[in-house]
Amino acid sequence: MTTHAAMLRALLTRPGLSVVPSCFDAMSARLVERAGFEVAFMSGYAVSATQLAMPDAGLISYEEMVAQGRRICDAVRIPVIGDGDTGFGNPVNVKRTVRGYHRAGFACVMIEDQAYPKRCGFAHGVAVVDRQDAILRLRAALDARSEIQAAGGDVLVIGRTDSRGPEGFEEALWRAEAFAELGADIVYFEGPQSEAEMAELNRRVTVPTMLAQVEKAGRPLLSPRQAEALGYDLALFGLTMVNVAIRAMRDALDLMASGGHPGADRLLPFEELYEIVGFERYYAEEARYTPDAEPRR
Repeated sequence: MTTHAAMLRALLTRPGLSVVPSCFDAMSARLVERAGFEVAFMSGYAVSATQLAMPDAGLISYEEMVAQGRRICDAVRIPVIGDGDTGFGNPVNVKRTVRGYHRAGFACVMIEDQAYPKRCGFAHGVAVVDRQDAILRLRAALDARSEIQAAGGDVLVIGRTDSRGPEGFEEALWRAEAFAELGADIVYFEGPQSEAEMAELNRRVTVPTMLAQVEKAGRPLLSPRQAEALGYDLALFGLTMVNVAIRAMRDALDLMASGGHPGADRLLPFEELYEIVGFERYYAEEARYTPDAEPRR
């Protein structure tokens, strides 16, 4: 049987760019899959927001992320990339994180070079560890990958650098190249400041790269075609799903609080909601185990 890691590796070898929507729970992951996307990303920002109602600032724990990731991976058949943050500690913790995410069902784990407590890439106060610590952290992740592969499993590792903001373009480019040379399967350079920087990154880095885009004032969005032309292999939309979900819930609650109710134009037909949640699949499975069901041979 083809593993999720193998599915992602095959996707990365195909020509063209793949759009990667984020998810934050089993239902959002299932909707990504139903929409026809071939890979999803579990966003630490979105999981922290929806599970804790707190910001992505190092507050959510390894155990909470793994538990949510297991539910997400169980809900879909497509590969899921897991946000592993800084690895939740020293290099030994990083190895534990990669192993735990692999056991949870992730095809790939992203490890970044931020200092603790980490923050989402566009928050105030982002800082990174020094070069040596960044390299040691990624090496630990790659050693965990090798150990998993030696045991018959597989997982990919994304090396992420957030150093563009605090340290500048040349330092971020050095780290991106170093991560690729060390053996990262994918490199993610957070916060390039221009298309020229994006093009230079993809000219210098020899492994697949991922562009993350956020719907934020002052950060224009590139189309998939534009991102592909600049050399990217994956285009991540990390906050889109949680943004539209929160807005839809807020708008519905505001309407109800004022004495109204969401109309049919804002609601799924009940039958469609029923089907998406999985009642029909459940009843079909339940019917196999009734007393008068035909035994399977």
